[in-house]
This record gives sequence, structure tokens and C-alpha cells, in this order.
Amino acid sequence: MRDVEDVQYVQAVQSVNDLNDLNDLNFFSELPTKTMELKGKKVLVLGLARTGREVARFLARQGADVCVSDYRAEGELRGEVEALSDLPIRFFLGGEEAAWLDGVEIVIPSPGVAPGNPLLREAGGRGIKILSEIELAYRFLKAPLVAITGTNGKSTTTTLVGEIFKAQGIKAFVGGNIGAPLIGFVGGDWEWGAVEVSSFQLEWVEQFRPRIAVLLNLTEDHLDRYEDFASYYRAKERIFAAQKKEDVAVLNRDDPIVWSMGSGLRGRVISFGGAEVEQGVYATASEIVWRGAAREERFPLGNVKIQGVHNVENLMAVVAVAKAIGVPALTIQGVIEVFPGLEHRLEFVREKGGIRFYNDSKGTNVGAVLKSLMSFSSPVVLLAGGVDKGGDYRILEGEVRAKVKRLVLFGAAKERIRAALGHLVDTVVVGSLEEAVGEAARSARPGDVVLLSPACSSFDMFLNYAERGRVFKALVREL
Repeated sequence: MRDVEDVQYVQAVQSVNDLNDLNDLNFFSELPTKTMELKGKKVLVLGLARTGREVARFLARQGADVCVSDYRAEGELRGEVEALSDLPIRFFLGGEEAAWLDGVEIVIPSPGVAPGNPLLREAGGRGIKILSEIELAYRFLKAPLVAITGTNGKSTTTTLVGEIFKAQGIKAFVGGNIGAPLIGFVGGDWEWGAVEVSSFQLEWVEQFRPRIAVLLNLTEDHLDRYEDFASYYRAKERIFAAQKKEDVAVLNRDDPIVWSMGSGLRGRVISFGGAEVEQGVYATASEIVWRGAAREERFPLGNVKIQGVHNVENLMAVVAVAKAIGVPALTIQGVIEVFPGLEHRLEFVREKGGIRFYNDSKGTNVGAVLKSLMSFSSPVVLLAGGVDKGGDYRILEGEVRAKVKRLVLFGAAKERIRAALGHLVDTVVVGSLEEAVGEAARSARPGDVVLLSPACSSFDMFLNYAERGRVFKALVREL
């Protein structure tokens, strides 16, 4: 612990706690011993992607009897297997055989492994314990966590929280669903962790207890994985399951589904939203206001670089988190003003001939596209398509009618999107992203916006949304 910085930090915490009635909230007390004995236990890791490899390495170093399975054949996984060749790990590749579970005491599925996976169903039927990677990591981490989930905005909010920790001189890591898996931070000398968590990661948690848990929003997503929206909702809700009364739950009161959770939570609820409140965080057209029991602090938006209605929501959540742990207003304001935003999320690419091009490749669901369209007043040429995730594109009808002058569709879901929205606006279907960019550039006029916001995942044509975004930016720069 650093003396001057830590004295300032503790004073700030005490000051804010006195002001906003969080005086019983002590993040550094009651951090129970959560470690579990792994030595000699037979553990099966499902999936050899990055998280699976990190988990397998950790388990082997803890003395567990580690097996890793993957449905892909050995020939497709040479690099992954080679990366673990220095450890006593057995590999079951090229299938999903129930016999691989014989003698197994714990199963750790990678986030990409769905609950309906045959080995997970078999493990559940046998009564074998199933734990997510973040649950395993939590059992060994010693630092308190801010955990952030939601359909959209997770990465921006988590990154901003991490930047605020850094600016305040707090030794914190940023990871989870963004950056490195949580298990990789075990053993570090951390004071805090800022963790993005997805619904996939929350499916198998038990003791996972963030001292501050944030739920930004909930709209239809991943319905190609979940039976229905209620199943997706229940997975997200598990971020609060192990919280206690001294913990904090940050909720978006403008999202009726999110706000409905508040009455059933054990933690202290701090809300954020657009309308003025007696206590909590709210936004006006020009500033964000944090209001405690005895005072308030204001955060002007005039010099903030990131734009869009969705980013105002993200910033409100960040302010709620930062004030809950006592960060001074000057630090918060400094961070939110210099933060440039994340790549692939409403990222300005260039202006050419009076036409502005934006890369929103991370807009992989309908809710994200809705917020992105709401952020523009200029006419929009919208590029959308990819792998359908089961969302209802008709949610976009209002914004498409009001904002979109032409819809350019590509990828596997193009016909489904055209069926839902094509009657509303001039629509063209093309065979590739390259064709889509060319068509958009020809269609747009000075003052227009060309927006890539796909509403779909990228796996039909690209490795991931980041590759899709990079290709889009390269194509735009070549115009």
C-alpha cells in the first residue's frame, strides 16, 4: 500500500461514505477465504480456446489431475496443445464422449460451451460439480471486484472504471470478458479488479461475489444459445446472487427489466438514469449529476470525447461506481474527458466528401444498433448483417423509419433482416462487406453518415467482430 495516495483514498472513502449513507460499506473487510483444494482432484476443462488453456494451466500448477476436451480434432489444435505441452495434462479431442467424465470431480466449461453441450448435460446428470472460469478464479482472488454486465456497454464501462482506478493510484486489473481471463490475475498483488462478465460466464457461478455489481441494460441477445429471453435474464441476474447487504448493486432505472430486479437484491442499490432523483445518478443534456444524501457533484459533458446516448448511460454507471468507492470528482472528470472510446464501438473512421463513416462492428445485437441509430440526427446509410442471433429486428422499425435512408445488407442473416425491415426503406442486398462499403459510398451524400452496425455476430465471414471492424476501416480508408 502506498502511504500518501492511500491516505488520500481512505479519506475520500470516509468523506463520501458520510455523505451518501454508504458508511457501513467496507470493501476491505469480510473478504473470506475462498480458496478450494484442487491438489489430486480430477478436473475436466471443456474447450481449448484461450480461457480453457489458461484454466488448464492454473489447475495443473495447483496440482490437479487435469484433462482437457475439445470437439475439434487434434489436427486443428496443434498450437493449443503445444502451448500446454510443458504440463501434465491429458487431452481428449475430436468428440464429446461420456467416458471422458469417469472419475471427474469438477468440470470447468469455457464460456463458449453452451449449457446444452452433451458433456455438460451428462456431468449434471452424474452430479459432478460444474464451475465457470470466473467462479474458479474468484475462489483464489484476494481483491474486491467491480463486476459489470449487460447486453451492451460492458467493455466501455469496464475500461473506464479501470482508468479511474489507475488515475486514483489504485493498483487494479481490468479483465474477464475483456482482455485476459480472470484466472490469469490470481496471485497478483491487486487492490481492486474491474471485471467485465458475460451471461455465458455467469451460468455456473456459486460464490462469485462482486462488492460492486453493475447491470447496464437488458435487451434480446444470444437467443441462438438461450431457450428464450427469460433464460438470458436469469443468467445475467446471477451477478447479484451472492452479494450481501454491505455490497452495492448499480442498476439502470430507465430499463424496466433491469430496474425490476432492484426490490429482490440484498445489496444496496444505487441507480442511474435520465430523470432527476433525490439520490443516485441522473443526466441532463449537458451534465451528469451524482446526488448523495447531503450533497451533489456535477460532471459536465461538454469536453467528453465519447458520444451517443448509450455512452451517457455508460458514463452514469461509471460515476455511480466511482462515487461508491470514494473517488473525488476531479479524478472522475479528468478520466471521462480524455477517454477516447473503444475501437469498433461507434468509432469515427473518417470523413470523405462530407460523408462521415463510423465503425460499430461491436454492435452485434439489435439493442446495440438501436442505441447507435439514436445517436445520430443526420441521415444514415446502415450496413448490417452477419450470423443471426435470434433477436427481433423489428425493434429497429422506429429508428429505421426516422433515420435510415438506405439499408445495405450482407452476410448470412441478410434475408431475415430484409424480411423484417426492407419494406420500410430503400434496401439492397450484397454478397460481401466490400460490396456493402462500395454501395454505401455511392448511396451517401454530403451530410450523411455511413454506419456499420451489423446487429449480428461475424462468424460467417470473419474471425470475430474486431476483424470485421478492421476490414471495414481498411475499406473505408481506400475509398
